[in-house]
Amino acid sequence: MFDPITITAAVSTASTAFAGIKRAFQAGRDLESMSQDLSRWMGAVSDVDAAHKSAKNPTMIRKVFGGGSVESEAIEAFAAKKKLEEQRYELQQFIKFTHGTAAWDELLRMEGQIRKRRQQEIYDKKIFREKVIGIVAITVVLSVGIGLLGLFVYSLMGIDRGWFG
Repeated sequence: MFDPITITAAVSTASTAFAGIKRAFQAGRDLESMSQDLSRWMGAVSDVDAAHKSAKNPTMIRKVFGGGSVESEAIEAFAAKKKLEEQRYELQQFIKFTHGTAAWDELLRMEGQIRKRRQQEIYDKKIFREKVIGIVAITVVLSVGIGLLGLFVYSLMGIDRGWFG
């Protein structure tokens, strides 16, 4: 579902947005004027969380065909999650200090809405696509296996009847 490059891109997006948020706080801007940066940061955090969950519970196809990438993805997702947790703590301190705990609670509600929307729009589609690919791969492998088995049985029947020699 996610690869280390996607995770790195999400962390880069989050870090860029977070740097913008920090500059805005230092300049004394209010939360409303930072909404675009906050939204980008929350989206990237949501992507990393989804990647972390995906890495912890890979599908059978990813386990079989993924090779070492599942482990590297899990490590990358874990490191990214820790980095974003640090950013979240720092953001929490900024907001609580400048706007109070009510603003932080409002931000958490907004983040929950973004996560739900992204879950419906992006992650569910990726999971569905991955399942379809898995079903198609299993169907192809089974079809080829049954075909080869049928060919083998047919050739054995031909040998028993003296057709081949």
